[in-house]
Amino acid sequence: MDLMMRQRAVDAVEIMDRPDCDARLLQNTYRQFAVVNRVLAGWRRLYARELRPSMSANGAPATLLDIGAGGGDLAQMLAGWARRDGLALHITGIDPDPRAAAYALGRPPLPGVQFRQAHSADLVREGRRFDFVVSNHVLHHLSAHELQQLLADSAALSTKKALHNDLRRSPAAYALFSAAALPFRRSFIRADGLTSIRRSYTPTELAALAPPGWNVETRPKFHQILALRRT
Repeated sequence: MDLMMRQRAVDAVEIMDRPDCDARLLQNTYRQFAVVNRVLAGWRRLYARELRPSMSANGAPATLLDIGAGGGDLAQMLAGWARRDGLALHITGIDPDPRAAAYALGRPPLPGVQFRQAHSADLVREGRRFDFVVSNHVLHHLSAHELQQLLADSAALSTKKALHNDLRRSPAAYALFSAAALPFRRSFIRADGLTSIRRSYTPTELAALAPPGWNVETRPKFHQILALRRT
């Protein structure tokens, strides 16, 4: 396994990214993301440390863009935490995949949260700006060129912080997720999760691609943040 993890599996394709994948299993995958992200992705800590201190209960709502929002669970999770803290937050979730956008748009409406099918470049062309730009488990899907474009878009769209949360490739991450994901059945969670780990960057690889001003920071549970902070 150590040998398999030495190089990023750039040619591996996640099942859910294939246009002809099983629609029912894809729907189940979007639904199960809510559990996986809440348990493993570390967003509660990121919200408390990175987002909440820059938000206010009074005045204009803070604005946040979730790039590659998938099924929309992260956007709704962040909105729920802000609401319980009495903080004003408006979230826009975007995804270029029409299937993901349709799933997110089909969620029960939540005040302050909106979804649309779009690419980050679309919002740059529209002249949009947000206090925060975030993504979750998106970076490993991207080629080096696509990663550079995402970071350029994020820098153009954010006024305070851009936080891209992703997996860290390692044999331990692969082995532990292989066992932990066994209960997730009738979806692509386990198979695609293992492919995601193989496609993910090591901190050294990610730092080599990061433009000036961006920092790579390791996080628990085999995650890492690529961050741009202006505050």
